[in-house]
Amino acid sequence: MKKQFLLLATALLVGTTTMYAQGGFQRQTPEERLKPIHEKIDSAFKLTAEKLAKVDSVFLESFKQQEAKMAELRSGGERPDREAMMAMRQQLADERDNKLKEVLTEEQMKIWKNELEPSLRPQRGGGNRGGGN
Repeated sequence: MKKQFLLLATALLVGTTTMYAQGGFQRQTPEERLKPIHEKIDSAFKLTAEKLAKVDSVFLESFKQQEAKMAELRSGGERPDREAMMAMRQQLADERDNKLKEVLTEEQMKIWKNELEPSLRPQRGGGNRGGGN
């Protein structure tokens, strides 16, 4: 019994440590969220420093607005409504994209929406879902 408890405790400790090392249980700051976007846009478009700074500013502002609105939704003490969160995120994404259109060309916006943005979304769990073989 003691050996089983020790094995279980060790497994939980290793699992928890691994999760924290992979960024589990901690929210990224707006600046941390910006980094991969900055790198993708910079390598894809080779913007001038001035334009890249404007793009960074648009994303930082959007991330900060998102944080503030999420805090507002959570402030009621209850779990925020999923539909309300999705609508809020979509509205902020639309506002962000309208501001990006002022900096990026039409072609660059197409590349952002169709290639870059989807590649930055977190991938959900793997495995073969619902399919036979």
